[in-house]
Amino acid sequence: MSIFIQNINKSYGNQIALSDVSLEIEKGEIVGFLGPNGAGKSTLMKIISSYISQDSGTVKVCKFNTAELENESKKRIGYLPENNPLYKEMYIKEYLNFVASIYKIEDKKQRIEQMIQKVGLQSEQHKTIGELSKGYQQRVGLVAALLHNPEVLILDEPTTGLDPNQLEEVRKLIKEVGKDKTVLLSTHILQEVEKICNRVVIINKGEIVSDKLISEYKKEKLDIESHFQSLCC
Repeated sequence: MSIFIQNINKSYGNQIALSDVSLEIEKGEIVGFLGPNGAGKSTLMKIISSYISQDSGTVKVCKFNTAELENESKKRIGYLPENNPLYKEMYIKEYLNFVASIYKIEDKKQRIEQMIQKVGLQSEQHKTIGELSKGYQQRVGLVAALLHNPEVLILDEPTTGLDPNQLEEVRKLIKEVGKDKTVLLSTHILQEVEKICNRVVIINKGEIVSDKLISEYKKEKLDIESHFQSLCC
């Protein structure tokens, strides 16, 4: 099992962000976290990645308890937050070399070249990050998250602000890397989960209100948008 979440609670002052959330995710799944803004999606992802800590409950990533063995769990996670934190004055390879040094990756040059090829950045690699379109900047962020070859990839609103062509390209890329990793993808765009994910977890007001496979929706002839609206609106 890649991710084990049991009875997670998180509050910010008097505001409850997550309430008694439990979830198990197997290796190789692409799971979409779907919910309105403020539902708790980003908070849950930040807790899984150890960016913030929960008030109570247990999280294990690849069997490592994030509270007890934080560094071990972090080694197995690639995380792309909603606001892609890039040094835009740096050249692409310069930035990726910096990230690879943080992870102490051996054969940095070879790994960077491999990942640039994988995400289709070859034609842009001579540019600074600030010269890139939003879609290509997202690709740089994905490379940075994937450089150390993590077992779990966490993507928080990865397609926000992309035009239709960029959107399709990033979707294909996520599905490609999801073939041999566990991917968690948060979004408030209903079409995203149908096109990318094989499982949908709907979160509303800090609670999981539905957890279904895409195949279950098809079998039960359920429309994801209608189901979402009935639970969250």
